[in-house]
Amino acid sequence: MHVSEGELKKFIIDSGLVARKDIDAADKEAKKEEKSLGDILISNGSLTEDALRRIQAYVLGIPFVNLKDHQVPIDILSLIPEPIARTHNIIAFKKDNDSLEVAMLDVEDLASIESVKKKTGLKILARLTDTESIKHALLQYQKSLKDEFGDIIATESGKIRIVNENDKDISGNDLKKMAEDLPIVRIVDTLLRHAIVQDASDIHIEPMETEVLVRYRIDGILHDAMTLPKVAAAGIVARIKVLSNLKLDEKRLPQDGRFKMETEADRVSFRVSILPTFFGEKIVMRLLRETGEGFTLESLGFHGNRLEQIHSALKKTTGIILISGPTGSGKTTTLYTMMDILNTANVNISTIEDPVEYQMKRVNQTQVNPQIGFTFSSGLRSLVRQDPDIIMIGEIRDGETASLAINAALTGHLVLSTIHTNSAAGAIPRLIDMGVEPFLLVSTIRVIVGQRLVRRLCDNKKEFTIDKIARDKIAPEESFDAALKSLHEEKLIKAGTKLDDLSFYKPVPGGECEDGYKSRVGIHEILSISSAIREIMLHTSTSEAIEEQAKKEGMLTMLEDGLYKAVCGITSLEEVLRAITE
Repeated sequence: MHVSEGELKKFIIDSGLVARKDIDAADKEAKKEEKSLGDILISNGSLTEDALRRIQAYVLGIPFVNLKDHQVPIDILSLIPEPIARTHNIIAFKKDNDSLEVAMLDVEDLASIESVKKKTGLKILARLTDTESIKHALLQYQKSLKDEFGDIIATESGKIRIVNENDKDISGNDLKKMAEDLPIVRIVDTLLRHAIVQDASDIHIEPMETEVLVRYRIDGILHDAMTLPKVAAAGIVARIKVLSNLKLDEKRLPQDGRFKMETEADRVSFRVSILPTFFGEKIVMRLLRETGEGFTLESLGFHGNRLEQIHSALKKTTGIILISGPTGSGKTTTLYTMMDILNTANVNISTIEDPVEYQMKRVNQTQVNPQIGFTFSSGLRSLVRQDPDIIMIGEIRDGETASLAINAALTGHLVLSTIHTNSAAGAIPRLIDMGVEPFLLVSTIRVIVGQRLVRRLCDNKKEFTIDKIARDKIAPEESFDAALKSLHEEKLIKAGTKLDDLSFYKPVPGGECEDGYKSRVGIHEILSISSAIREIMLHTSTSEAIEEQAKKEGMLTMLEDGLYKAVCGITSLEEVLRAITE
C-alpha cells in the first residue's frame, strides 16, 4: 500500500495513537536512515503493524474488516484451502453470486488474489484485516478435538498393537515398531497439533487403570482433553520416546528429552519429562514456541512508573536484575523480553540455562549438563572468560552460583537471573540464607521484580461495582487506595474518582472464550533498591521490613497491581486472588 510520507504523518497525528513529539522524533530518524515513518514507529514500539495497516487503509479508502467476532460459514471458508490461507494470510469470508470477499494482511499481494480467482472462478474483492482476525479465522479450519479423536479412535483403535506395557521381555525393536504403527503416529500427531492450536503450555498424558487421560494446561489451568483406550498407552509412550531420542526399554527411571515440530504457523519445541507411575509411564510435555518473539514489557503487564524503573535498570552496565516467583509464573519470558531490549549490535550477551527454552539471534546460549559436571557455577566460571557485557543465568539455586553472579556484577557485567521466592522483598533474605554477604547485595542489586500470571478477560465481560463491605473481604482498604492512586497518576480515571465509583468486571463465557478468559498477563511488584532499603538490608534484612519501606516509597505490591488491572478490565478480582493465594 503506497501512501506518501506526508499523508501518512498527517493521518497518524490525526489518529491520536502516537504523541506528536514521538512522531516528530521518528520522522527525523526516518529521514536520516532513509526508512519510512511507519517502519520507525513500529520498530520503536510507538505503533503496531495492525494500527499502521488501519491508517493506511483509511488513507487509501480500502474497507477494513474485523473477523474476530465473525463465524465464517465452512462452505465459504473452505473455498481457500487451509495451507494457502495460512501461508498467504488470506481468508474467504463473504460470497455473492459472482464475487468473493477476502480478508488479507496485504491487499497488494496480487499473486494470491489471482490464484484464488483462478481456483474459484469468482471476482475477488480484497479487504484489509488484522493479524488477530486472521488467527481467529484459521482456528475455524480446525475440527474440534473431540470430533477428530473420535474419528481416529473409531477407525484406528482396532488396529493398535496390543501389548502388556509392563512386559519386561519386549525388545527395543518391538517397541520401535509399535512407535511407528500408523494409528499411534496419528494419535500422537493429533495430540500435539491440537495442543499448538489451542495455545496450551503443557500436555499431560496420564496412564490410569483402564484408560489414558490426556490433559492440556491452557492459560495456567488444566483441562481434560480426551480419554484414550488403555491399549494405546505403550505405543504413545514409545512414539514420544522415539521423537525425543530416549531409551525405549527403560521404564524404571525418569527420562528427559526434547523434540521439535513445525506447523504452517508455528515452530514449537517440546520439552519432555517421563516419570514411572503405578499404572505406567506418565508424560508431561512443555510447549516452547520458538516463533513467539515480539513481546514487549508493556504487553507483559508492566506500566507507569514501574515500567520506567525497569528501563532505568536496563540502562545500567553493571549490577543484578532479579525476577522472582514460583514455577510457571512467566519469569523466563520476562527475562527474554529484557534481553531482547538489550540485544543490540554493540553488546555481547551470554547465557547459562537449564534448559535453553527460547532461541535468540546474536545471543550465546549454553545449557547446563549436571551429569557431566557442567553446572550453573562451573558454566558461569567459564562464561565470564568469554568477554560478555551481559550475562543471563537461568536460575540462582545455590550459594556458589549466587556468589559468582555477585562477583560478575562487581567486575563490570550486567547480570539477569531468576530466583524462587514468593515476593520481590523475599529474594534478599533468600540470598543471604545462601551465604551472600549483605554488603555485597547492597552494592550489586539494582531491581527485583516479583510476578505472577493471571488470565485475561475476553472482550465480552460484565461490569459491576462493589461497596466497602465487599472490598474489605477481598483486600485491605490501603491496597485499593494504592491501586486508585496509580490509576490517577496514569490518568486512566477522572480526577476526583473515589473507591466506591470504581467498576470491576466478571468473565462472560461464550464463543472462543469457554470460561470468559483468553491468554495471560503478569501482575508485578518492582522493588528498586533505594538508600533506605540498603540500610535495612545491611541491618535487619527481613522481607517484611524491606517490603514496608518499599511501599512507603511507592511500590505497588502484586495484589495492588492486580487490583489496578481488575479496574482496567484486564482481569477479574477472582483471578487476582487465585494468583496471589496460590
